[in-house]
Amino acid sequence: MALRINDTLPNLHVVTDQGEYDLHDWIGDSWAILFSHPKDFTPVCTTEFGAVAQLADEWAKRGTKVMGISVDGVEEHKKWKGDIEAVAGSEAGFPIIADDGLEVAKALDMLPADAYLPDGRTPADSATVRSVFIIAPNKKVQLMMTYPMSVGRNFAEVLRALDGLQRTYEQPLATPANWQTGQDVIVALSLNNEQAAEKYGELDIKLPYLRFAKNPE
Repeated sequence: MALRINDTLPNLHVVTDQGEYDLHDWIGDSWAILFSHPKDFTPVCTTEFGAVAQLADEWAKRGTKVMGISVDGVEEHKKWKGDIEAVAGSEAGFPIIADDGLEVAKALDMLPADAYLPDGRTPADSATVRSVFIIAPNKKVQLMMTYPMSVGRNFAEVLRALDGLQRTYEQPLATPANWQTGQDVIVALSLNNEQAAEKYGELDIKLPYLRFAKNPE
């Protein structure tokens, strides 16, 4: 069965360039992002890992751990990080899972179960392994994105989505299109107008089902 939003992330035991982890223990009480790639030493992926490295302070501000996934081994990951850091000008301090057997890719439904080609595998053979998962402290998947090999991911959007998820987590709130931190939020219809105003202050009612409130502190 495919992994879906609100599913609990499988508590996989993973081997990384920084040691071994059970994913739930690694996440702990934090938010977490898993971002995956089909091969080390590939051009688009190198720029993406670099973008994640450059955002290290932003992840830390949000109490969020990041972990990469690539379908090569630990030694390849360690060598590749030299290229990543040279391009990005930033330390790639996050761990990268060595998913050379595609166990993680299969468990997270990132490619067909029969896609493993052990001899002479190329990035194209594992091309669907280009996903982002944002996981809440309760270990449930909150957001998933999957990209083709030809389009580099926008990690500013990943950061924006993380902000929106943290703003609305376990609250009767949502964020509108193109929302940025600090902007007004949408109040869920689970609250009537009186309840919403009592909880969030004066409402800006655009439509009976579209009610904005100032971003709560």
